[in-house]
Amino acid sequence: MTDNKNFDVIIVGGSYAGLSAAMALGRALRNVLIIDSGLPCNRQTPHSHNFITQDGEKPSVIAEKAKKQVLKYDTVKFLTDLAVDGKKTDKGFEISTQSGKIFTAKKLVFATGLKDTMLNIKGFSECWGISVIHCPYCHGYEVKNQKTGILANGYGAFHLARLIRNWTKDLTIFTNGKSELTQEQTDEIKRHNISIVEKEITALNHKNGVVEEIVFSDNSTFELKAIYSRPPFEQHCKIPELLGCELTEQGLIKVEGFQKTTVDNIYACGDSSNPIRAVSYSVSTGNNTGVFVNNVMTEEEFLK
Repeated sequence: MTDNKNFDVIIVGGSYAGLSAAMALGRALRNVLIIDSGLPCNRQTPHSHNFITQDGEKPSVIAEKAKKQVLKYDTVKFLTDLAVDGKKTDKGFEISTQSGKIFTAKKLVFATGLKDTMLNIKGFSECWGISVIHCPYCHGYEVKNQKTGILANGYGAFHLARLIRNWTKDLTIFTNGKSELTQEQTDEIKRHNISIVEKEITALNHKNGVVEEIVFSDNSTFELKAIYSRPPFEQHCKIPELLGCELTEQGLIKVEGFQKTTVDNIYACGDSSNPIRAVSYSVSTGNNTGVFVNNVMTEEEFLK
């Protein structure tokens, strides 16, 4: 880390999207600071998939390799700290960290990701990202044709049933209480021989995060190999909202085609602004963001 406090761009979040944006900006000779707290949402996930050249690699290995490559560009700096506040200034923005440091930049990029809210089911958090999974494109191949559950209710359960049936026909929906599916949705699900279990769940029995069975409130059990679930989430970082960035109805940072937020000179990429939660997509949006930010800066500088 350098003593410099003023940067062209500050990137809050130093995982895949943030590092990808930093590489594009570093190659464009921009002075960049990445601030990262070191808590990626996929830190329990054993392997990353659906990302060419990295298929099956550990997410932590991909991130560490990316960080080393990005920091070879000498205008890019990395700070392990937590960004806690942001302010608009006459020349851009000011970001404060948990350790008391203050930095300024002309542009901000938020690649801060999302924080999943773990369900109040014993064993759920231990299995999250290992055998309780959210993305079939990331993890579905590894559990194809296996006995699989969908832990969801209402339209979310219906949507996942249609989707996951592509990977396995041995499928059961667990609504964890009274079903909120419409009659039409229920009929369509049953037409495909997918059972719906409405009993409340108390626990997931597992070994080192690999689920073995669901335990219900009546002490009955259901054996299975994998569970798809999309629990509620919230923004990992509140600074974009403090600065006036709008969120979508789903709780994502609202961006337009060039990753611009609703506030001038603030951009967002990765999971925080897109529902496609995949490493490959985060890298793509990060790279695009770096290019878009630099293009704006070159135009501004040319017109001075």
